[in-house]
Amino acid sequence: MHVRTLTGHLAAAALLSLPLLSGGQAVAAGAPDAAAGPPAATRVLTYDAGGSAEFRSAVDRGAAIWNESVEGAELRPATAGQRANIRVLADDGWPRALTTSLGNGTVWIGRQAVDQGYDTVRISSHELGHILGLPDRKPGPCSSLMSGSSAGTACTNPYPDAAEKAEVESNFGQAAGAPPAVAESAPVLVEG
Repeated sequence: MHVRTLTGHLAAAALLSLPLLSGGQAVAAGAPDAAAGPPAATRVLTYDAGGSAEFRSAVDRGAAIWNESVEGAELRPATAGQRANIRVLADDGWPRALTTSLGNGTVWIGRQAVDQGYDTVRISSHELGHILGLPDRKPGPCSSLMSGSSAGTACTNPYPDAAEKAEVESNFGQAAGAPPAVAESAPVLVEG
């Protein structure tokens, strides 16, 4: 009986060692770590702020805030001649966004709100939030970016809250076509 067990162990060790001898790597499918799935691909969205006039730096800062806050989408300035996903314009009306599809559309940074005392970076972040799939959440506190103007002119917070970040991650995790989590192979150490 002892010989049969020893023979079984030696056979298993030899079988697992074959790929190592031929320059490969022995692998075994293990139980996947619940938190470890393949990372979703970041979806790059370009924006053209050429028509944003005096609000250009606020638009760039709003995009940078989203880039700091989420991983599923990255906002980059469009290069010369490149068709952008997002067009940003300045006008004399109220700020607004027209989303044509997730990650695509036009943002207007309206001077009416700026003239009333609203923060330009918060406006930019808020309107870009619509392009990223977020609705208005009015009324709401200053801590909620999507509360928009309902937070008042004293509110200058340009950052999305945890729920807003999670919603954008969810939007772009699905939109990027991320594959479902799969079991990853783990190296097997065969000790002698």
